[in-house]
Parts: sequence; structure tokens; C-alpha cells
Amino acid sequence: MRNLVVLSVAARVALTISPASADELMQRAQETFKPIPSVVPAIKGNAVTRDKIELGEMLFFDPRLSASQIISCNSCHNLAAGGVDAGPTSIGHGWQKGPRRAPTVLNAVFNIAQFWDGRAADLKAQAKGPVQASAEMNATPALVEKTLASMPAYVDRFKKAFPEDASPVTFDNITKAIEAFEATLITPASRFDQFLEGNAGALTAEEKKGLSLFMDKGCSSCHNGINVGGEAYFPFGVVEKPGAEILPANDKGRFAVTKTASDEYVFRAAPLRNVALRAPYFHSGQVWNLKQAVGIMGASQLGQTLTDQEEDAIVAFLQTLTGEQPKVELPILPPRTDSTPLPKQ
Repeated sequence: MRNLVVLSVAARVALTISPASADELMQRAQETFKPIPSVVPAIKGNAVTRDKIELGEMLFFDPRLSASQIISCNSCHNLAAGGVDAGPTSIGHGWQKGPRRAPTVLNAVFNIAQFWDGRAADLKAQAKGPVQASAEMNATPALVEKTLASMPAYVDRFKKAFPEDASPVTFDNITKAIEAFEATLITPASRFDQFLEGNAGALTAEEKKGLSLFMDKGCSSCHNGINVGGEAYFPFGVVEKPGAEILPANDKGRFAVTKTASDEYVFRAAPLRNVALRAPYFHSGQVWNLKQAVGIMGASQLGQTLTDQEEDAIVAFLQTLTGEQPKVELPILPPRTDSTPLPKQ
């Protein structure tokens, strides 16, 4: 009898990992998600050239784009830490705290729009915002142009990157160069991508269980596509609004952009690529544990209380979304000259 029980258990286990069910799971995943490409995507209206990328990289790391000359794009979108910074919200000019968690810059080129509320249509428009925001870099287009134009090495770089422009050191070209560099910050070849491309052995049984739960429970109705999110806007708290510490009452999300009542507390679905690298979570940055974040989303968005085992399996799946991180070499920046504006406090 004992042998029959063992055989019965073995048969059930074999059934759960049979080639047919594995193929079915892969097919379902392929219909819902897309792998990160290994080549830089094209950008409408902004040809991505090597000269533009190299200039954009320098600008991304240059703190002199800020009025204080101590805050760079990388300050809030740290490429060594998942494209975000370490705290719930970023620290800007004069030690001011930003109102929301900094979104990751990694794979941001695949998002429908930029910022949590989608107020910037693309990465170029996004780059213009923080430079001018008083709580962030607190500069002006004129100040940034004057600063960069004061350094001959930068002027030469702009001429190479924008050869068709007679006076290429413009705010628009500055953000075009940053956009071109940020478009290269993609993270292909995650284990999940390998699974989507046909390698059934790229995920463990626990991770496949998590993937299946992620789709069956409804997570993938918002978090889908190439970036596993970032492609549409949804209310936070579809079934049950989380507490005010997670969903601050005074931040109504996309409503500030559209002024439409139905957009209150609506945000762009967070892209989940590399999510395991970038705690804390949500636009408020108040949840430091990925498993806790999964539980909150289950209750708030789906109206389901996930079991401990279900949460563990979904977290295991989410950890497979970490791809190859961009290989970025810290650039040597042009030296300032006597005509370079001094920092402003």
C-alpha cells in the first residue's frame, strides 16, 4: 500500500511538470509578455547615434546641470542600484524631499509615458522636468545652456552629436542626448526572457508556479507587455484602498494631469522589470519588502488574500525579471572654465 501511495504522489508531481503543461504555461506567457530586446530601440524624432549616446552619458552623470552643481540625473536614478535611489523619495535642491518615489530609468524607454502620472510623453520630455523643478535640480534652460557652452570640450561634443545645428548647445539638444543615452539602459536576457524565448528550464518549478499565479490571479491584467507593466494607467485601490501611509490622500495621481474625476488615485502601472533590485515600493516608497508589496496588491487591486505560499511563489517569479544590467563606464567630464557659472545654493 505504501508503494502505491508513493507511486500516486510521484504521478501527480510528474503531471504538474509534464511537457504539455510546461508548453501551455510558456504559450500563455508568450501571449501576455514580450522579452526585452538585445538591441537599442529606435526613438521617434531622435536618431540614436554613438556621438549622441556618449554626450548623453556625460550629461546624465554631470551634476552641473543642477543649480547647486551637486545633483545629477544619476543622483536619483542610480545605475548601480537598479536605476533608482536608496530612499522612499529623492532628495533635491536644498535638501528638499520629492513627493514621490523616483521611477527606475532602466527599460524606461518601453513605457507608455514617463513619471507615475504619465505627464511626460517620452524620455526627452521627462529629462526637462527635473532639471527645472525647484525641488529637484532647480536650474533653468538658460543656465544649463550657459554652463555647458562655457566648456570647449562640451561644445565640441555637441557639434559632433548635432552636426546639422549651427549652435547645437540648446536645452532641447541636451535632453535629446540624455534620451539617446537612456534608451541604451535596457536589461535583456533575464531568466524570464530566456523562458519566453523557449527555454523551459530557465525557471524553477517554484518560479513557474509563481508565473502561473501571477497570470491566474489577475496581476498580469495590469502588469503585462515588454516591461511587465508601464503600458497603461489604473486606480490604486480598485477593490480596497490601502492606508494613507501607502496611498497619501493629497496625491491624486493622474488627476493632476487630466483634471478628470475618474483619474483620482490613478497611476501608471509600475514596470516590474528588475523589481527585486529597487525597494522601497509604490509611488510613496513606503513598503520595503517585496513580499509585503505583493500582498498589498493582491488585497487592494484583486480583492484576494494571498496565502503565504502564494506570495512566496509570486516573489520567486518576480526575481526572475532581473536582467543583465547596463555596462556603464563612469565618464570623465569636461573641466569648468573661468566663464562657467558658479553653484547656486
